[in-house]
Amino acid sequence: MSSYMKYFFAGLITGGAALLVIFAVWQHEKVENFVDSDSMTVPAVLAQYNDFIENSRKNAITQAIETASPAVVGINVIQIKEYILRPQLWDDPVFRYFFPAPKIQQQVQNLGSGFLISPDGYIITNEHVVHGAVKIIVTMSDGTQHNAEIIGNDYLSDIALLKIKSENLPYLPWGDSDDVIIGEWSIAIGNPFGLFSNNAHPTVTVGVISAVDRDFELNRDGKLYQDMIQTDASINPGNSGGPLLNSLGQVVGMNTMIFSESGGSIGLGFAIPANKIREIVEALKVEGEINRNYWIGIAIQSVNPQIAATLGQQAAKGVVVTDIDRNSPAEKGGIKITDVILSINGNTITNQESVRKALSNADIKVGDSMTFEVFREGETKFITIKLEELPKQGQ
Repeated sequence: MSSYMKYFFAGLITGGAALLVIFAVWQHEKVENFVDSDSMTVPAVLAQYNDFIENSRKNAITQAIETASPAVVGINVIQIKEYILRPQLWDDPVFRYFFPAPKIQQQVQNLGSGFLISPDGYIITNEHVVHGAVKIIVTMSDGTQHNAEIIGNDYLSDIALLKIKSENLPYLPWGDSDDVIIGEWSIAIGNPFGLFSNNAHPTVTVGVISAVDRDFELNRDGKLYQDMIQTDASINPGNSGGPLLNSLGQVVGMNTMIFSESGGSIGLGFAIPANKIREIVEALKVEGEINRNYWIGIAIQSVNPQIAATLGQQAAKGVVVTDIDRNSPAEKGGIKITDVILSINGNTITNQESVRKALSNADIKVGDSMTFEVFREGETKFITIKLEELPKQGQ
């Protein structure tokens, strides 16, 4: 190919590229607002288009992260934990009865994440992050550190409210966790593996809302996680207590736990919904705790075929009320002796064990209402009672 042809094709390619660039720019913005065609050269047009591409990298996700990150904190904790010396010796209940297991206390370090919810220093995190804490250090995104105190916590729901002494702090707005959409973007921000402490910048992972209303039974640590938001945004050790955001930068949940066989994230992370956190936090600000020492006031036994026949049931199911405490919530609500309880808050009751399970897996507290489905004199009724605090002895 002659040199003239090479120059011709090179010019043709350059001119075509310039036209494509100008056309692409015109698609996003009027040409007269972007290019002065009388004075700008092709390199200048390319430079401005590169600037346009650079600006287009800033989307809703990056803007939400930029806005939210200053309100996310790292939490370092010194805890006191109890250990049993040589626990295998106390597997024998007889040995344990005569020789109570000796326990030792030891200081251990723990870390997690949290986020500010007000300019005057209120911080939300998981209860398990600060459980048994004797010292709590909060690290801000600007590198400053503050001593924090526990204003209140709820062991069952795994929510804790902390406070640092400072003013005019950045904080995160709440979103409506009842309005989250399966498939929408989700952003997890936190302090995995303590990396926040190295450079005071939180770690960000992005995914989608995978599912909502995930319920789990009471775990072996005594925590109850219900109505959880599932996300595939990576959540790792140290992320506990950090916020789960939507693309508007609003808190829709608090990152709390994962399902994993290796200990690392496999895309099954769960967050406590924001609406539940807000309800708990408002009570913690006032009372410092959630009163779960509730009272129903009934005695029950499982229904056998003989009891079922006596009460007119076609088949033995449920539990029968054998006694009711005077002035108890059950009596005030209208439950009567010989009522057969068939369900509690929608959970089917088959025997006494199912009652225990239904109550232990219910996130209920003093002041809440419970609905009982009962069989009485051949009819099924629904009775709602309001839970009261268990009276102290002598009252």
